[in-house]
Amino acid sequence: VKSIIMFYFLLSLLTIVSGKVYFKEDFSSGWESRWVESTHKGAEAGPWVNTAGEFYGDEEINKGLQTGQDARFYQISAAMEEFSNKDKDLVVQYSVKFEQNIDCGGGYIKLLPAGLNQEDFNGDSEYNVMFGPDICGTGTKRIHSIFNYKGENHLINENVPCESDQFTHLYTLVVRPDNTYTISVDGEERRSGSLEDDWDMLEPKKILDPSKPKPADWVDEAQIPDPEEVKPEGWDDIEEFIEDPDAERPDDWDDELDGEYEAPQIPNPEYKGEWRPKMIDNPDYKGEYVQPEIDNPDFVEDPNLYSFDSHAFVGFEIWQVKAGTIFDSIIVTDSEAEAKAFADETFFATRDGEKEMKNQQDEEARIKAEEEAEARRQEEEAEEDDEEVEEESNEKDEL
Repeated sequence: VKSIIMFYFLLSLLTIVSGKVYFKEDFSSGWESRWVESTHKGAEAGPWVNTAGEFYGDEEINKGLQTGQDARFYQISAAMEEFSNKDKDLVVQYSVKFEQNIDCGGGYIKLLPAGLNQEDFNGDSEYNVMFGPDICGTGTKRIHSIFNYKGENHLINENVPCESDQFTHLYTLVVRPDNTYTISVDGEERRSGSLEDDWDMLEPKKILDPSKPKPADWVDEAQIPDPEEVKPEGWDDIEEFIEDPDAERPDDWDDELDGEYEAPQIPNPEYKGEWRPKMIDNPDYKGEYVQPEIDNPDFVEDPNLYSFDSHAFVGFEIWQVKAGTIFDSIIVTDSEAEAKAFADETFFATRDGEKEMKNQQDEEARIKAEEEAEARRQEEEAEEDDEEVEEESNEKDEL
C-alpha cells in the first residue's frame, strides 16, 4: 500500500513540474548580458534603468527594467529557447508598473520568431504575438492582444480594459490548442473565448445572400404623414418675428444721420413654426428588411490558429510620452502552473508591501505639505504683524 501511495505521490509531483519554461526573467544581476538594445532609433531611443522604482514590496525582487526618459522610443529584446507551441498551451506573463502615472504610452510585450536582427529591432520587425496594456488619455485604456496570421496582424475585437494606476499589475495570456484563450490581470480573468470568434483572422462563416437584396418596393417606413391632415388657413401668414411693441424711438435719434428708425425685432408669440402634418402608422409597413445569410464559400476553418512554428525572442518595442514604466517577472511557458508559481514568488509575494510603502509615502507627503502650509501661514501672519507695528511706529513719529 505504501508503495502505491508513493507512486501516485511521485506521479503528482511529475505532473506539477512537467511544464516547460522557455524564458524566465527577473532582471537580477547580469540582465545586460541577456538583453540587446536596438540602435534603430539612434538619438530618439531612451535609456533603460534597472530599478524597483520609488516604492516596492521587496527592492531586489521588484527590480525590473524601467523606461528612463520622456518622449523616447524603447526597443529591446532577449533570445530564448526556440520552440513551437503546436499541440500545447502558450502562456505569456509579465508585470507592468506605470509608476509615472502614465498619460500616453504602451506597456506591451512581443513574442518574435527566429531571424530577428536584435540590433535593428523596430516597429516593422515581424512578430507573432503582441500583448499588454496600452494607454493614451482617457480614450485608450485597453489590453492589446494581437496575433500575426498569414503575414497580417489582427487585434482582438473586444475592448479588454487594463489597469492605469501607479501600482504593479500582472498580465497573463493563455492560448490553447483548442483555439481558446484567456486574458487575466492580477490572476483574475478579464476575457476568455475563442480565437475564431474574437479575432478576424478567418473569413466570416456567414455572409449576406447577394441574390436577395431588399426589394425595390419594400416599405420600411413605420410611419407616414397623415394624408387627410390639412394645413390650417393662414398658417403661413404668421411671421416668425415682429416689431417690439414696447420699443420707443430714442430721443437722440437723427433720421439724417441714423436713417429711418425701425423698432427691434422680437420672436412672435403667435408663431407656431413650420407646419407638419401629424404622423400615422403606415398601413403598408413590412418591417425592417433582414437580408438572409448564407454559408460563406470563402470560409476555411483552421484548427491551428493558435499555433506558431517559431517563438525565439521576447521584446519590448514601445513609445512613451512620459517615461517611468517598469517591466518585470517575465515568463514564457507551456504551463499555467509554472506561470502561477513564478507569480507567487514575485508579484503576489510583494504586492501588499508595495501598496503599504506607497501609502506610507503618500501619508508622509501629506503631513509634510500640511506642515509647510502651516509654516507659510505663520510666516505671513508674522509679516503682517511686523507691518502693523511699523505702521503704528510711523504714526507715532508723525505725531
